[in-house]
Amino acid sequence: MAGDGRLDAVPLLDEPRLARVLRLLDGDGEETRIVGGAVRNALLGLPPGDIDLATTATPEVVLARAKSAKVRAIPTGIDHGTVTLVSGGLPVEVTTLREDVETDGRHAVVKFGRDFARDAERRDFTVNALSVGRDGRLHDTTGGTDDLAAGRLRFIGDAATRIREDYLRILRFFRFHATYGLGPLDPDGLAAAVAGAAGLERLSRERVRAETMKLLGAPGAAGVLDTLAGTGILDRVLAGPADPGRFARLAAAGVADPVLGLMGLAVRDAADVERLRDALRLSNAERDRMLAALAVLDPAAAAPDAAAVAALLFAHGAPATRDALVLARSRAGVQDAGGDEAGGDEAGWDAALRAAAETPVPEMPFTGRDLLARGLKGPAVGETLARFRAAYAAAGFPPDPARRLALLDASLPGP
Repeated sequence: MAGDGRLDAVPLLDEPRLARVLRLLDGDGEETRIVGGAVRNALLGLPPGDIDLATTATPEVVLARAKSAKVRAIPTGIDHGTVTLVSGGLPVEVTTLREDVETDGRHAVVKFGRDFARDAERRDFTVNALSVGRDGRLHDTTGGTDDLAAGRLRFIGDAATRIREDYLRILRFFRFHATYGLGPLDPDGLAAAVAGAAGLERLSRERVRAETMKLLGAPGAAGVLDTLAGTGILDRVLAGPADPGRFARLAAAGVADPVLGLMGLAVRDAADVERLRDALRLSNAERDRMLAALAVLDPAAAAPDAAAVAALLFAHGAPATRDALVLARSRAGVQDAGGDEAGGDEAGWDAALRAAAETPVPEMPFTGRDLLARGLKGPAVGETLARFRAAYAAAGFPPDPARRLALLDASLPGP
């Protein structure tokens, strides 16, 4: 990666807006480096994502230099030494070097410092403690480059100590391994995570939700979730039981949607949705999406044929129908307690999914305005539309206008 101690990923340093900020903050007795995820991703050939800088300059110096250079400065976390500079539309988070004075598992009391190695020691994982200066020199005081090359995720120093500083690092340990790790999880980190799992209760549900959803979207999530379930941590996070095997089947089918993954992992009925809404602070849109998918199919239903898929699309819409079919496909071929395939025929569900992708959603050919023009009023309008809707679906959505009119006539209220 960078055996000569220099960053190979030149594009990161060649970004002119970032270079402007580095020139602004570096020099005159101060040193500033790119740190953390942007360096890690550059070494992996990935987009940098958010760009963070660490500097010896105090926040007051950062603000003063930004003002003199007419660079917009936002004091996003001034009490902890963080200022966001916006250079040509590029936000760059700048944080003065810090040392922890006191931690409680959620927040830290810090003092400013000038030692990059000490600052690196207070970070979570070795692969996140890398830094690179404006000269392109890569700094690695914790063995992060070797760990990154080996796909190994290790806490810096004592894992239990790092976790006690912020219990969210338990979930970050699993999420980062699912994203960058190869092979089994680091045993010391895993043991410390299990031992400190009760500390997750001290975290806000919003922070737990953010890490959980990122984990569900990570490429190696299936294997990590299996381990998480075995430790009991997953049940604690989800406030109930989970099915990592079903999540793995979704992942194997190429499903990388965290909301669908969460449904496969932990949703069987509406009560599960409400439980997850509380445990992970689901948004209203996420809750409604889950409930809509649950309403499409009976859990014991066989794979629908093309005509039945069209009826589902008409009744429930494309998003909910496709979600429901994807989830049903994840049950296909799985044996129940009696040894039978509880989810039915895999090929049948595959055909249903193809039909859902290829079939246009049938539309109602008539509206309430058409019935008002025929003299209907009040509740009769909605009742007639409901009868027509059912008849239209039962007839297979005939395209012939005369056939549609006949169905509408038959749906009108009697004399």
